[in-house]
Order: sequence, then structure tokens, then C-alpha cells
Amino acid sequence: MAMNPSPIPRLQTHLPKPTRYPSIPSSSLQPTQPTSHNFTNLNQNFRFKVQSADARPLNVPLIAPFTIASSRIERVENVAIRVELTDGSVGWGEAPVLPFVTAEDQAIALEMANEVCMLMGSWEEMRLGDVLREIGAVFQGHEFASVRAGMEMAIIDAAAQSSCIPLWRLFGGVSNTITTDITSKVLQIPIVSAESAANLALKYRKQGFETLKLKVGKDLKADIQVLEAIKLVYPDCKFILDANEGYTAIEALEVLQILQEVGVAPILFEQPVAKDDFEGLGHVSRVAREKFGVPVAADESCRCISDAKRIAEGNLADVINIKLAKSGVVGALEIIELALASGLHLMIGGMVETRLAMGFAGHLAAGMGCFRYIDLDTPLLLSEDPVSGGYEAPVQVTEVMNFFHPPFPPLVFGAAYKFRNSGGHGGSLCWDNPT
Repeated sequence: MAMNPSPIPRLQTHLPKPTRYPSIPSSSLQPTQPTSHNFTNLNQNFRFKVQSADARPLNVPLIAPFTIASSRIERVENVAIRVELTDGSVGWGEAPVLPFVTAEDQAIALEMANEVCMLMGSWEEMRLGDVLREIGAVFQGHEFASVRAGMEMAIIDAAAQSSCIPLWRLFGGVSNTITTDITSKVLQIPIVSAESAANLALKYRKQGFETLKLKVGKDLKADIQVLEAIKLVYPDCKFILDANEGYTAIEALEVLQILQEVGVAPILFEQPVAKDDFEGLGHVSRVAREKFGVPVAADESCRCISDAKRIAEGNLADVINIKLAKSGVVGALEIIELALASGLHLMIGGMVETRLAMGFAGHLAAGMGCFRYIDLDTPLLLSEDPVSGGYEAPVQVTEVMNFFHPPFPPLVFGAAYKFRNSGGHGGSLCWDNPT
């Protein structure tokens, strides 16, 4: 459920005009094929003009309410973006909106995306890299990162479609599949009662999920009860704990101490403290590493390249969680480069998103091949799949799905995603009949 909308800023009053780049001969109206399949090359050599662009609400109900330490939602209320080039190639993007996590609510994200969509049609033919710089100049910083991510996704997807390059090849071509090699099959359990968590754990155990990511951080006592209940019904389960800023440093270490006493060691502890508590994050990371052997991931604390530098230089975390909605696609690539150079491990995740945004992130993860933890499961939380095409995965009709009358179509479901060899992302929406 969206936050109370704040006044929507009007971009026309302060939006910079596109920089005048060297003119491109009219004979080169059709986009140029890059000489090699990589993102840097496409940025520098691919030239195009936007024919039309549009943004619309993307609303999808959840199977059940999703609760984390900072918010509770009952449906996805994101923004879908469609960009069409003059050669007919179409790209798709998604701006995820999560109350109290992203700075934008749906109304603001939709308003701002549509204003820039209208402006893009008036821009001259430009190189991909120049267009992405213009988008970055409009949506600066964390405040509009989600919209920036959705716009970048759509533009990059359109460029890749036009060039007949699948995104996984564009981002490095290491693989066309992703599997959670370290954490095996992972599925999230939101903040629920101990009884509900145990029932979900039993269900997921039967479905073959070996690792459960548990949302914690709202109530320390209740969190411990949930973990103990799951351990009873699924003794050999592996855990990732995600506190979403919910604990103090003292509480975070208390959780690890209690878990150690009952013989449970999480394989990862994600964002244990408030995003701006860098001192607390560093303290928890050091103690967790040295005393409990548990790595700590920075999620909300790493929203931009300056945050990543601070974490790396201060050794404040072992892992950085990359989410496109936090930093945009271009910003995420900068953070990835810095993290790898600094010896930090990488995780990739998302907000609550459809297979548009999750598929883009999956292509990036498969193509780069540098992520130790892969957490791209939130499409499994949706009661329907609005995306046509996209990645392939094992399909199952679960007991959860059959609770609905009439049952909805099977979702793309499984721990291994395979990405197609067609251009771009491979997924699309039925634009004439938006959800």
C-alpha cells in the first residue's frame, strides 16, 4: 500500500535540456550494430532516436500480504515503462515502489516517468551512453533511483533488442542461466507468526527449497520464536536473515548469540541495523565475522557509489547487496566494479517486482557471473504473472496457488532461470490492456 503522496514535483521547470552532442548524419538513421557484444561498446557506438515512450501503473496482487520490518504491502504498485525506437524496437522497464524503502510512491514515480517519456520523443538521435547520462542528470541521487532504474532498463532493453543482443550477453556473456550455487534453492518467508512460518517452511521443504530467507527485525522475541519453530520442522534448513534495518547493533548480536546456543548459524545476515548507522554496521560485521563466522551484507546502507566506497574503505560489511531500484542500472555497475576491486562479495536482489525487473537483474547476474548470493524470487509472491515471454524456469502449480478459485495460471517457478538468446530482456506486457 502506497505512502500518502507528497506533492509531485514538476520536472518541466528544472529539467535540463539535452546536451548538444556532435550531429549524426541522417543516413545513419537506423541504429548502428556494435562491433562486439558488450555494454561499454554499445554505449559508445549504438545511436538511436526514441519514437515514443509511455509509463503506466503496474498493479499485481500478492498471494499473501508481505511484511518486513519497515512496511507491509498487499499488492505490487509499481510503474511499467515502454520505449519504442524509430526502427520499431521496443524496450521494457519497471520502476519498483516499496513503501518506506523507495523514496518515490507510485503517483510520483508515474508522474515523473511520463514527463520524461514525453521529452525523450523530442530528443535528437543520440548515442546510448549519452541518453543514459541525460536520464542520470534528470533523476539524480537516491531520491529518484527507482524511476531512473526503470527508465534505464527500458532504454537499454530497446537498444539490445535493436542490436539483437540478449542482455546476458550484453553484460558479459558468462552464462545464460543463474542458479543460487551457494545458497541453493532460496525462498523468502516474510514476517509472520511462528506457526505460520513453520507451516510455510514445511511446504517449501516439500518443494525442495534448501535455504529460507527470513524477514526479521520487527520484534526480537517473536523473531527467535519463528526461527526455533522452523528449526523444529526443518532441522537441516539453511537460513539467510534479513532485518531490513530493524535491529540495534546490540539486538543484532543478541540474535546471533541465541541462535548459536540453539545450534543455528545463518549463512548470511542482511542489513541488521539502520541504513545510516555505519558505526553499528561495522561493529556487527566484525563481531559476526570473528565470533560467529557469519558474513554481514549491506543493503539499505549501500544506495550509491559513495556508500559503497565508505563500506569498502571501513571494512563495514562482507557483502554488498545490489538492487537496481536503489542505484539504477548505471549506478549498480559502478558499485559492482568497486566492490570487486575491494574484495567484497556481491549479492543481487530486488524490491517486490514482476519478472520485468527481476528478469533484467537476472540477465545482469548471469552475464557478469560475479554474484555469490542471488535473491530474485519475489515474482513467486505474486498471485499472477503479467509478463509474457522472459526467462524460462521449471513450472509447478503449488498448493499455495491452488488456494485460489478459480486457480490462476502457473507462475514461472524454480531456482534456476534460463535466459533466451533473443534480443534484449525477452519479456513484455500486454500494453493495450494494462494490469
